[in-house]
Amino acid sequence: MAATPALAALPDAADTTSGQAAALRLSTSAYRRLDGSTPSRDLEESVRAHVRLIQSITRDAGPEQRPRLAAVGSEAASLAGWLAWDMGDNGSARTWYGSAIKAAKAAGNPLLMAYQTGSLAQFEAHAGNGVQALNLAAKARRALGDQRPAIADAWLSSVEALAHAAVGDRRRADRSLTSSRGAVATLDGQEPPPWPWVFTFTETKVAATRVACGARLGLADWVLSEDTEALATGHEKQRALLVLDIASGHLAGGRVEAAFALASRALNTGLKYRSGRIVERARTMRRTLTTTAPPKVVRDFDEQLHGVYL
Repeated sequence: MAATPALAALPDAADTTSGQAAALRLSTSAYRRLDGSTPSRDLEESVRAHVRLIQSITRDAGPEQRPRLAAVGSEAASLAGWLAWDMGDNGSARTWYGSAIKAAKAAGNPLLMAYQTGSLAQFEAHAGNGVQALNLAAKARRALGDQRPAIADAWLSSVEALAHAAVGDRRRADRSLTSSRGAVATLDGQEPPPWPWVFTFTETKVAATRVACGARLGLADWVLSEDTEALATGHEKQRALLVLDIASGHLAGGRVEAAFALASRALNTGLKYRSGRIVERARTMRRTLTTTAPPKVVRDFDEQLHGVYL
C-alpha cells in the first residue's frame, strides 16, 4: 500500500486569491478523488489536458502569480505521475514526478519540494531501487532544512524503511520504522497538518509500511503479526496492494494456498481497474514460488494471469 499522504483538497493557506490558482487546485483534487473509483487509464487523458492548461496559464501569468501557479502545476504533475505508476508505465511516472519536483522548486516552497522528492523516493523504493530511493529521501530532508514538521519526518522515515527493505537491509528498515513510529507519537491530532500534508500520518500507516517491508524482505512475522484487517483502509486499489503484501507474507511462511487465494482476490481488483501496478505486483509474487507441481490454487492463479496485457 502506498503510504503517501494526499495533497491538499482545498487551496493552501498561502493562496488567498479566489482566482485561477484556487480553481485549478480544486480541479486537481477532484481528479484525485476520482482515482479511487476510476481506472487510471480513463483519467490519464483528462489529467494531461489539465496539466497543459496549468502550463499555459502559468506562461501568461505575471511574475507575482507564477510561484503560486507553479505549486498548482507541481500537484497536477504529481497526480499524473501517480496515474502512470498505477498503469505500470514507470518511465512516464518518473518523468512526471521529475516535472513535479521542478515545478515545486519554481514555486519556492520547501515543503512541497520535499513532498514531491519524497514521492519519487517512494516510487523508486516500491520499484526495487533502494539506493536511489535513499538518495532521494536524503534530498527531501535537505529541502526541508530546519523546517521539518513531525508529519514530514514520520512519512520520510517510512519511505526510508521501504528503501532499506528494497536493498534487503532488515536492521535499517526496522530502525526507520521505529523512527517513523516515534515521530507519529509527537503529532497533535487536534492541529491540522501543514500543507501539502492534509491527512495525518498515523500509527496505522506505519504498520502498513511494516507489512510492505516484511513482504519485500520475506519476513512472514512482520506481515502476519499486524492486525491486517484494521490496515485494510483506503480505496479498492490500495487495499489490493496491501492484500498482495499479506499474501507474500503467507507465502514466506509456507502457506501457499492461503497466499494465492488472497493474491487471486487482489488480482481480480487489478483486472477490474486495469491497474498495471497491481498486476505486475501479482506477477512478482508468483515468480517467488518455484515448483514443478503447483497446487490447483496456483494453477488457477496462472490462468487468471494468462493473456493479461497491461
